[in-house]
Amino acid sequence: MGDSHQPPRLSVHRALGGGFVADLLLWKNWTGGATLLAGATALWFVFERAGYNVLSFAANVLLLLFAILFLWAKSASLLNRPLPPLPDLKVSEESVVEIADVMQEWVNYTLSIACDITVGRNLKLFLQVSLGLWLISYIGSLFNFITLVYIGVILSLTVPLLYDKYQEIIDEKWCRAHKAIQVLLMRIDNSVLKKIPLAS
Repeated sequence: MGDSHQPPRLSVHRALGGGFVADLLLWKNWTGGATLLAGATALWFVFERAGYNVLSFAANVLLLLFAILFLWAKSASLLNRPLPPLPDLKVSEESVVEIADVMQEWVNYTLSIACDITVGRNLKLFLQVSLGLWLISYIGSLFNFITLVYIGVILSLTVPLLYDKYQEIIDEKWCRAHKAIQVLLMRIDNSVLKKIPLAS
């Protein structure tokens, strides 16, 4: 017998920030979603199937851009036309400080986990980190970086949309799986991990 009351429905749009990115990932902005999907597919095809190199592609795109801007500026001065409109190409100090603050938080969090594993001798955290790193290494050995990025784009364009559509079913299945995993972890913890002697 299930619960008589349903938990409130989570707004996926609000959870994704509620702005342009949420509209894009939930396909409320069809042109943006289709453009992102087509662009990611084209880049994946160029790099993965056509065998193009990322460095040579970036260099060729920049070369083409500079050539167009140079010819535009030269023809504008000869024909008395306006110069090409270029934005102010500077990085603000505030954005650099924000990026540095975010990186500092990530580095400090990673170092605290490393300290907890080594100095605190947290066996459970060590096993979790080891399993996570092994899983990342295994997945990385199956695909190259461009394919992983492409899979990430495809998943980001499908998973939020499917969760928004079938939220109740997914939450029910997820709760069952979570309970089964918790029971399994308790068994492993009681039968294996608690029997391992730790040095004081």
